Amino acid sequence: MGRNKEEPLFNRIEQARMARGLTRQQLADAVGVHYQTIGYLERGEYSPSLTLALRLAQVLGAGVEELFSVDPFQDLKPRSPA
Repeated sequence: MGRNKEEPLFNRIEQARMARGLTRQQLADAVGVHYQTIGYLERGEYSPSLTLALRLAQVLGAGVEELFSVDPFQDLKPRSPA
């Protein structure tokens, strides 16, 4: 059964990237995408392919399930308005 395209995919990419001291550009270069793609992913505007999710997990030293979830992560606080 496929996922509804409107169903959100939650992620911890930004937190994992920042914890490793990587810029969006550095992470993008490491996984082979444009740096804007990393921004889209971090903001939840784009869901990655399985291949990209696996590359991100490998580069960020985390399991895919640590980076992505169909349910909100309980330990993350909502972002403050900019």
